Amino acid sequence: MTRLSVNLNKIALLRNSRMLGIPSVTRSAIAALDAGAQGITVHPRPDGRHIRTQDVYELAQLLKSRRDIEFNIEGNPFHALLDLVREVRPQQCTLVPDDPGAFTSDQGWNLQRDGTRLRPVIAGLKALGVRVSVFMDPLPDAMQLACDIGADRVELYTEPYARAFGSPAEARMVERYAEAARAAQQAGLGVNAGHDLNRDNLPRFLSAVPAVLEVSIGHALIADALESGLAQAVRNYLGAIDAGIVKQAGHRA
Repeated sequence: MTRLSVNLNKIALLRNSRMLGIPSVTRSAIAALDAGAQGITVHPRPDGRHIRTQDVYELAQLLKSRRDIEFNIEGNPFHALLDLVREVRPQQCTLVPDDPGAFTSDQGWNLQRDGTRLRPVIAGLKALGVRVSVFMDPLPDAMQLACDIGADRVELYTEPYARAFGSPAEARMVERYAEAARAAQQAGLGVNAGHDLNRDNLPRFLSAVPAVLEVSIGHALIADALESGLAQAVRNYLGAIDAGIVKQAGHRA
């Protein structure tokens, strides 16, 4: 089962363009969950360009009554993220190495360089009962390093796959992700995936990459919601997940 976590950053970005409080981040979360999403993801950044601290508190309060829903907070642990995570204690914290001014996440961790300083951060989060995922490029040899510093999961950074989708490079690229996922699983890690996944490329990814536990999708899903409505967009993505899993099962058979 691959779970869908809806990233609400773009809802907050639109809300922040005016001073009216609309669209509502919490009402959007309710709509996504009522349509079948199994998780909510936010990625607060130091400049408050989209998700803000108050949004995180309000979502945490909302999700207290939905015990089966995962709250995933993403961000760079060295840029004022950890105090917020300690207060809220989401089910999962995804550590991402983006710079404060980065337009969007654009790379995974270099654990040979950053592993030593990430290790105590991960230990502290796990002591709070928070599952820790680290954002990683699809490098099979790096998966054991993620395990060695204490991570529970990796989130595979999928923009390179999304760029290759539909091109001659697609087959080799998707195999890179499959190899990385297998290496992570052999090291005892769970595998998540996210970044530029959409309704078109998601089934192919899930059909080839084994046992993906969760996909976090924001930009494409919210863009689709402008045409179909948020609830229908969530249902469409759940259908895309199912299509990929069914196809993978067919390949195994």
